Amino acid sequence: MDSEDDMHDANDAESLEDYYSGDTAVDYSDDDGGDYEFMDNDSDDSDYIVGSRQQKNYIVLKEADICQRQEDDITTVSTVLSISRVAASILLRHYHWSISNVHEAWFADEERVRKTVGLLELSVFPLSNAKELTCGICFESYPLDRISTAACGHPFCSVCWRAYMNTSIDGGPGCLMLRCPDPSCGAAVGQDMINLLASDDDKEKYSRYLLRSYIEDNRKTKWCPAPGCEHAVEFVVGSGGYDISCFCSYGFCWNCTEEAHRPVDCGTVAKWILKNSAESENMNWILANSKPCPKCKRPIEKNQGCMHMTCTPPCKFEFCWLCVGAWSDHGERTGGFYACNRYEAAKQEGAYDETERRREMAKNSLERYTHYYERWATNQSSRQKALADLHQMQTVHLEKLSDKQSQPESQLKFIIEAWLQKCTCPWPKKHTSKKLALACFVVHAGVMLELDTD
Repeated sequence: MDSEDDMHDANDAESLEDYYSGDTAVDYSDDDGGDYEFMDNDSDDSDYIVGSRQQKNYIVLKEADICQRQEDDITTVSTVLSISRVAASILLRHYHWSISNVHEAWFADEERVRKTVGLLELSVFPLSNAKELTCGICFESYPLDRISTAACGHPFCSVCWRAYMNTSIDGGPGCLMLRCPDPSCGAAVGQDMINLLASDDDKEKYSRYLLRSYIEDNRKTKWCPAPGCEHAVEFVVGSGGYDISCFCSYGFCWNCTEEAHRPVDCGTVAKWILKNSAESENMNWILANSKPCPKCKRPIEKNQGCMHMTCTPPCKFEFCWLCVGAWSDHGERTGGFYACNRYEAAKQEGAYDETERRREMAKNSLERYTHYYERWATNQSSRQKALADLHQMQTVHLEKLSDKQSQPESQLKFIIEAWLQKCTCPWPKKHTSKKLALACFVVHAGVMLELDTD
């Protein structure tokens, strides 16, 4: 264990002071009623809610929607360029599923584009009229019905093709840019050959990679980051805020993909997450609540008792907690077990000013961090509870309420929407009354359900 000065190097006093003495503190006081503008006229509540729905700058896509969009894009490119759907798929994959980029590059220099992506018009390997051909990998001769070729014409047997495809697909999404096995050839291998020669498992994997590439390679789309969610989101860049609410009830920020954090900016959220995961607060705690043993330098915490400290084995060094001097030099003449004259004298001379300043700064830093972390963690816990209640409402209570009230579930969706608003970030001040109104809807629905189920 390093000395106290070395320990402090990991958490420099000046940087701590700069970080924690800024004007970035957040006011968590409960007396914030004056900040809200309560409106007596709520006649436009429904108009506001409808308007909010229309102002959404994103579209949540289910897997069926993604497949349909992908197929539509492939059809568009295939029709405009008069090429096969497989060739259109290869082109779109190369140009990150941007139809405009495909058209622009194709009409600017078709030959260069074909060469780049491996769409050959003519075979580069002369085909003979022989009844058997030699595989270019295993060099065995096979009848023509057991030989397959890409557009280039290089012959390979079905077994070698299957092994080649399996190795490539197991390697990840790079299989979407698969080329002819011949090292000197760049002909593309499309999904038609995968479906013809690969195993069923490899076909499924390839299809999943192709589907995921439509989202992951497109700058306008992202997967919902919630665990287990398979929905994607299409976002209109530059059209407003970044808050996204997925069908799975998870809210996240489009810009940084962290949980929705409006009105806090993404940079502040990143710093907060880093602070929660870093070791800086551990070092702060050690610095604020312990002192290093003068002999072995291991940090020791004093939680009660006298000033006589004994380090743990194998060190077993005895020292004074206040002045950190050997206990053998202490006794009744130095103040006994609960005081230290040497420490008091040295403190008056300023010998411990810097050390005490560091300890006090670390303690203040730790107290401030703990203050905000507890509130953040409590808010997170409350939000998780609200989401769990929402799931219960969607899967159990809504159906019961529909039966009791003899109304279709579609007519009770306002309850789910109200509950979702309860789970989201704080609303703007001028809409506080609307938030309270929706909260009342939730409470009212809960009371109705309890009465109907009794």
